[in-house]
Amino acid sequence: MDGQTQTRKGILLAGGAGTRLYPATRAVSKQLLPVYDKPMVYYPLSTLMRAGIRDILLISTPKDLPRFEDLLGDGRQWGLNLRYAEQPEPKGIAQAFTIGADFIDGDDVCLILGDNIFHGEGLGEKLRRASGQPSGGTVFAYYVNDPERYGVVDFDEAGRAHAIEEKPGVPPSNYAVTGLYFYDSGVVDVAEGLEPSDRGELEITDVNRHYLRQGRLQVETLGRGMAWLDTGTHDSLLQAANFVQTIEERQGLKVSCPEEVAWSQGWIEADDVMRIGRSMDNNAYGQYLLDLVARVRSDTTPTSA
Repeated sequence: MDGQTQTRKGILLAGGAGTRLYPATRAVSKQLLPVYDKPMVYYPLSTLMRAGIRDILLISTPKDLPRFEDLLGDGRQWGLNLRYAEQPEPKGIAQAFTIGADFIDGDDVCLILGDNIFHGEGLGEKLRRASGQPSGGTVFAYYVNDPERYGVVDFDEAGRAHAIEEKPGVPPSNYAVTGLYFYDSGVVDVAEGLEPSDRGELEITDVNRHYLRQGRLQVETLGRGMAWLDTGTHDSLLQAANFVQTIEERQGLKVSCPEEVAWSQGWIEADDVMRIGRSMDNNAYGQYLLDLVARVRSDTTPTSA
């Protein structure tokens, strides 16, 4: 299993109060809530891993950060280097780059929101292509029925992105910008130079507009074979859990399993997967890991992470 060599770092933003999910999130971060059979944070973490990113900073509230550290540790069980930083107050998505400036330290970076789930055939290839871009930025757009809730991409007649509007009253298209952003190292300077919006936040849309004005922003659409789920409401959280359950029961393959992704990248060995599986072999997740190693060793079934 071949691993990916990348210098790009990852930031997983798992802050916020989660008020839209009250009362479920009064005592726990929404990114620690389960989405079917695993914590929500496993899904964006696995997406970063599929992009070949191993050096990751998780940003959360001072109250919730110890819980993430207890769950994920230093990441070495998955061949990762996980670090942590506090976001005392939610001041916008782009604040992640000012908080993580020392962590980024001149490297390219990928930011993913902790409540976003991505799944689909060919996703890994798209992630690796975006991660391999030597300069500029890449964002992903997804067709939605309610684009007024998101940053929306406006395309010209040639299909090129030429504007991004934040929560427009009259959306120029149905393509929403997802919570997954790839930028070069200059994004720190861009974020530090932003003026807070009317709601007092550093807006990620302003970062995207900066790169777009310079002609250095790639907007890649996610087609019908892809799924993007934003688990910020009670209904969407349930829908995501049902989606994952349906895929896993139908295929017998896990969605966003960090152990499986790490093994497929060559960051851990089969014995490491088995050790983790044995630590919880009294449930379906642990048994899946044990069966996964047996299945791959017999080379009878392809796997998907």
